[in-house]
Amino acid sequence: MEVAVISVESIKPSSPVHHLKPFKLCLLDQLTPTSYSPLILFYPIHAHLKSTQFLTQLKSALSKTLTPFYPLSGRVKDNYFIHNYEEGVPFIEARVKGHLSDFLQHPPMELLNQFLPCQPFCQQPNPTVAQVAVQVNMFDCGGIALGMCFSHKINDGITGSSFIKSWAANARGSAYEAINPNLSEASSLFPPQQSLPSYYTSLMESLWFSRRSFRTRRFVFGANAVATLTAKGRSKFVERPTRVEGLCCFIWRCCMNACRSISGSPRASVLSQAVNIRRIAKPRLSRYSIGNLVWSAITSYNPDETEMGMQELVALVREGVGKINSEYIKKLSGEGCVAIFEHLDRLADIGSGKTDVFSFFSWHKFDFSEIDFGWGKPVWVGIFGEASRSSPCDSNFIILKDVGRNNGIEAWMTLDDNVMAMLEHDPEFLAFASLN
Repeated sequence: MEVAVISVESIKPSSPVHHLKPFKLCLLDQLTPTSYSPLILFYPIHAHLKSTQFLTQLKSALSKTLTPFYPLSGRVKDNYFIHNYEEGVPFIEARVKGHLSDFLQHPPMELLNQFLPCQPFCQQPNPTVAQVAVQVNMFDCGGIALGMCFSHKINDGITGSSFIKSWAANARGSAYEAINPNLSEASSLFPPQQSLPSYYTSLMESLWFSRRSFRTRRFVFGANAVATLTAKGRSKFVERPTRVEGLCCFIWRCCMNACRSISGSPRASVLSQAVNIRRIAKPRLSRYSIGNLVWSAITSYNPDETEMGMQELVALVREGVGKINSEYIKKLSGEGCVAIFEHLDRLADIGSGKTDVFSFFSWHKFDFSEIDFGWGKPVWVGIFGEASRSSPCDSNFIILKDVGRNNGIEAWMTLDDNVMAMLEHDPEFLAFASLN
């Protein structure tokens, strides 16, 4: 399969934005390294839809969407604010030799990155990169793979999904469904610091990125497998585990078993899980506040203190997430955000090398499989092919997303080479998971 770029242009907001004030980052944005989170939406053939028609439709709607989301059209300055909104969003058109139906029978993971406008999940050496980039890939048969990359400097999952949903609403002529984002809450709750200690930005980069060798694999857990694993986590401490809790703990347990086999002895381990601050803070923040309004719930496992059964792990995770409550968020945002730096110091200790860390991100509420630009919903939602082997990249992270509407879950896992090799031959893991 060949992907050939045929044009590149910049899409700018439909209304003038050059007069608008610089958009201040929040402290959590400042601490977040610059890397791209990807998404690929695959749409089938529509004979009535000409390429010139839907490309014009996409560009016009993107321009319209960028007006209320104007920070996503700008560039970061001094890790403090975003300006130059006239820079716009890179929009790439590409042709794909082959048929979408053939590609989707067994999606070749190693080819997915060709559908993306940027290298995903790796450290960006230039902090002034675009906040959003788009690549429209047109198959010979007429199918479409819409690849998008969102800079994590300002985009968390909620911000990115809100932008895509607004873009789709404008494209299909349903502007009344477009989202009006809140641009001020994040920096009000977590004010940026002009003299942010470089130690902490460097620390975050060292925690996020690694030059070790990693492999990315996509595992599918069917509805029955997810239900069984969820049931295994039930106990008097957690009577009704969620599907995500059950699956996270199963994957974590299998990863810990792999690490133990590799090292020859039990090791301490940490499960990090992203928690949405918007719904926890009091008063609640707008559902559509822009920025990195997420916090990591840390669950620590000590082999000398806790059994590694599903019930014990689910109880640990529930307890860890439960600590991220409104009082905790209040503490984080108070006293000059001192508690944030104390948390980072703790992460530095965890990341010292004696503890295995696995980060989990749940995308199951983003409804990417419902995104309709006017030609129907995607037949499949992909994420990316593999982590970079030439640049420092995110390490040991797992993204969970729904499998269409059948209650299954896909786990897109990027793990240390040795750990992944163990999982791929682990009978317990493979009893519930199917590779790609």
